[in-house]
Amino acid sequence: QVQLVESGGGLVQAGGSLRLSCAASGRTFSSYAMGWFRQAPGKEREFVGTISWSGGSTYYADSVKGRFTISRDNAKNTVYLQMNSLKPEDTAVYYCAARPAVSDSYYYTGKRYDYWGQGTQVTVSS
Repeated sequence: QVQLVESGGGLVQAGGSLRLSCAASGRTFSSYAMGWFRQAPGKEREFVGTISWSGGSTYYADSVKGRFTISRDNAKNTVYLQMNSLKPEDTAVYYCAARPAVSDSYYYTGKRYDYWGQGTQVTVSS
């Protein structure tokens, strides 16, 4: 069982930056692939990015590629989402998710994840 708690959301102007954190409980965090997803009002949840358990592999949605960076610190049981050059269309509730990984893989489909955090709001003003 893994519990995930996101933090770091807030209000930022377009062009600004935020760093989200996702703290995980449990002793096996280093064996979990992690993902970030977001959901804007009236829209379906969408994939943002993912990182393998070692941190050696990452994959991003086209909409955030080059602006967002995922990293993890397994010693701190934490995964991060650095968001730069934010746009109003990035406004959403951001969720982190975890999945036990058999190999050093990543996953970009929400249904592949077993555990979800409660989300943190990110609002980008124009």
